[in-house]
Amino acid sequence: MKLTATREEFLAPLQSVIGVVERRQTMPILANVLLSARDNRLNITGTDLEVELVATSTVGVQQPGDITVPGRKLLDIFRALPEKTTVTLSTEGERVSLRAGRSRFTLSSLPASEFPVVEEINAQQTLDVPQGEFRRLIDKTHFSMAQQDVRYYLNGMLLETEGKTLRAVATDGHRLALCETELPGGARSAQQVIIPRKGVLELQRILGTEGSIELAIGTNHVRAQIGDIRFTSKLIDGRFPDYARVIPTNPPKVVEADREVLRQALQRTAILSNEKYRGIRLTIRPDLLTIQAHNPEQEEAEDQVEISYRGDELEIGFNVNYLLDALNAIDGEKVEIGLTDPNSSCLIRAPGTTHTKYVVMPMRL
Repeated sequence: MKLTATREEFLAPLQSVIGVVERRQTMPILANVLLSARDNRLNITGTDLEVELVATSTVGVQQPGDITVPGRKLLDIFRALPEKTTVTLSTEGERVSLRAGRSRFTLSSLPASEFPVVEEINAQQTLDVPQGEFRRLIDKTHFSMAQQDVRYYLNGMLLETEGKTLRAVATDGHRLALCETELPGGARSAQQVIIPRKGVLELQRILGTEGSIELAIGTNHVRAQIGDIRFTSKLIDGRFPDYARVIPTNPPKVVEADREVLRQALQRTAILSNEKYRGIRLTIRPDLLTIQAHNPEQEEAEDQVEISYRGDELEIGFNVNYLLDALNAIDGEKVEIGLTDPNSSCLIRAPGTTHTKYVVMPMRL
């Protein structure tokens, strides 16, 4: 195998896939990236057995071939080289040689035949989704995914196709985020899959805002072609909770507030909340919201926000981080909070919208 390219032609695809390459692995081959050179194209593949990324670059191939090399070391070398340097990469027996100007590096390698790759994913349906819309689905919901929950199906994001709608839902059992978009061509069938947390975060990292992506959904994998990068992730095998049941339909008490004013008041009050539980108390009266927090050191904070509200007085406690995450994700100047009673979840959204919703469970203070 022998190929020549500029530093940038190597660096860009390598940076795209390095996110899934772990330094410490039970299998040494997973610390490597797979280099495949054919027809003046170089494919670089990284995987952690859950998520696979393949990035393609145009290079000059003198001798086609496949080899695996340590991913992080290769990235560090290319980062350290001067810009626009021409690099020649070739295999010499069990080793890989890199030449760039007066610099020369020799790296260890492992055979490409040992590298685990996902070939076919048996796609049930393929969707054409605007890249900006798909990114919006992830940006608006990813923060509600659970982390290392024993209910493994919560450690990811539900992707659901239904008619002309593509929907993303994430929940950690204490809060829920839902965002949906319209599919230009519609979906072939109704389908629910759960993408694991790491896959969702990698997708978020590589997604742009222009053009469209091809999304293939299989029974065990999901695959997306995003420009020169091909993303493949295993799916979580499990049943996602019936999320529709926990979304309040028509909460009787509706509070409307300036989103930024409320967000800043919550941030100020949160400074003196309990560091572990992050609880704050909201007292809602006609046209006035009082926010209170206290902690084990007997410190207290109180803030007031003007609101639009016509119902009875209500006192309710929440984890302030959950409210702030929802407010940060909402577009627009105003926010609407729907409440029922102190023991029921609240519904947070921008007034008049139904495509993005946030549900937060109350906490006892």
